[in-house]
Amino acid sequence: MNKQIFITAIILTLFAVIGGGLVSFTEQNTAAQIQANEKIALQLSLNTILPADQYDNDLTASVLSLPAHELLGTKKASNLYIARSQNKARAFIFNAIAPNGYNGKIYLLIGVYTDGSIAGVRVVKHQETPGLGDSIEEKRSDWILGFDQQSLNSLNDSQWKVKRDGGQFDQFTGATITPRAVVNAVHHCLLYFKQHQADLLKAAEPQPDSANSKE
Repeated sequence: MNKQIFITAIILTLFAVIGGGLVSFTEQNTAAQIQANEKIALQLSLNTILPADQYDNDLTASVLSLPAHELLGTKKASNLYIARSQNKARAFIFNAIAPNGYNGKIYLLIGVYTDGSIAGVRVVKHQETPGLGDSIEEKRSDWILGFDQQSLNSLNDSQWKVKRDGGQFDQFTGATITPRAVVNAVHHCLLYFKQHQADLLKAAEPQPDSANSKE
């Protein structure tokens, strides 16, 4: 009986060791692929805002960490992506959050050219009502494209609102809270850029030994 128990224990131990080894091997061999896939997905998202022919650096590697800021809606540090052309900053793509969507936070990517005009805005994640609030998605409607080329100079503060509030931007039938939240977040991002423009442009200057190139 003791011999049988001993043999069973040995077999179970071997299975555990082999199983653990297989899990570890799988994780090690898939981690790099997962990371590569995540980078590709990020690159595709960034390129919906700023097409690849508008910059010549590795956008996913040209990153600044921004501290949490009320105007960006962030509670912790966030990534800022820098697009350069011939080693000169061309645009910035911010991670921003509209905290007051109808069903919670709305996560955004907001591209801003160095002159303060908007390159593009895209919704990354949200929980808004299907068929109503989800019209903020580009695949649902072209509403989000209405921010393109707008700036603090093209619209005054009172125009950075939905039309129901006396502003420039359309609301959705049966849904005003969602577009109102996005418009507010984009406006706040532009205000952040205006306040920090000089510092961002200085920080975006590539170091002589670390200039990124898409080759």
